[in-house]
Amino acid sequence: MRSNCVDKVVIAFLLVLCTSQIGQSADDKTDASWVDVSSSIVQKLTDGGQKTAWPGETAGVAVDPLSGDVYMIVTGLGVWKSNDIGKTFTRVDGGKVGGRCETSFTLNADSAGKRLACFMLDGKCAWSGDSGKTWTAFTDVGRNWDYAAVDWSADTVKTIFAALHESGGQVMFSNDGGKSWSKMFKDAEFDKTGGLGIFDDKTLVYTQKGKGIQRSTDAGQTWTKAADHEPLGRLVNICNGKAYWLAKEGLLVSADKGVTWTVQGRPVEASIGPYFDPQNEKRIVVAGAKGIFQTDDGGETWKLVSRLPMGFEKLPKAGWFTNVAWDPVHNVFYVSHMGKPTYRLDGAK
Repeated sequence: MRSNCVDKVVIAFLLVLCTSQIGQSADDKTDASWVDVSSSIVQKLTDGGQKTAWPGETAGVAVDPLSGDVYMIVTGLGVWKSNDIGKTFTRVDGGKVGGRCETSFTLNADSAGKRLACFMLDGKCAWSGDSGKTWTAFTDVGRNWDYAAVDWSADTVKTIFAALHESGGQVMFSNDGGKSWSKMFKDAEFDKTGGLGIFDDKTLVYTQKGKGIQRSTDAGQTWTKAADHEPLGRLVNICNGKAYWLAKEGLLVSADKGVTWTVQGRPVEASIGPYFDPQNEKRIVVAGAKGIFQTDDGGETWKLVSRLPMGFEKLPKAGWFTNVAWDPVHNVFYVSHMGKPTYRLDGAK
């Protein structure tokens, strides 16, 4: 009798264990294959006598959504580009970009493709309008930036709305392509919970806890409250004329330059993104501490693509230290954490 009881307990335990393991493999996506695409480059640079800046390795990655070209920041050693899904990289910034990415929004890519602006910390900043062939420098302001919004509706980079690093929440503005900067407003709460957006040379939005979404039509001289929502994302992303902002309610969307905002789709646990397929605005990717999520129906349903690599999942503030990028052309994902290698997610194509 005692033997039968023991057998039943053992069998029950094994059933629970097996069920638990099956559930984990389905939810955790631990079978995803993250491949290091940067260490060989860093090693080659080191062997050649070049030294990465603190904290070493890489610190930033972005993708041109139209071509799938990948741009990676080697810490202190500029922008490196790949046009073969991260198999090979070549430095392209001509020495005009340095430092590192402090947040997921340091590298600002135009959703229409070809243009990229780099708002670096502790290094030079610049932008390219021709897929990295030529670069125009921004004037440095102290240690520079945490992130910045760019008016991509113009033919050239002219209007910029930027968050200054370790400044007590100082927000800066430029209307001459970053040649000069003016102080706009400063609020310690903005440093903790703030976010920025830009529609044209006069129309701006920002958010922070307790203020909802604030909107200006005179380049930040005056502000009015446009919505009670308090977005989580640090930047508004604009695709095909619509503005998208990550919030706890889901995707906040505006089709009238921020006058009104509506919730699109269902909530998703993310604070990085959204990133778009310019050929299909319903294909969207977001990310956060729990991993990378993708939707093909505008956010009505979200699929967990993969957990972030080990050590990447700790995000002290929304999007800090970790960059996530999506290549919608090949459906390939990249992540870069300050001081760690950059990885590509194989098996996602």
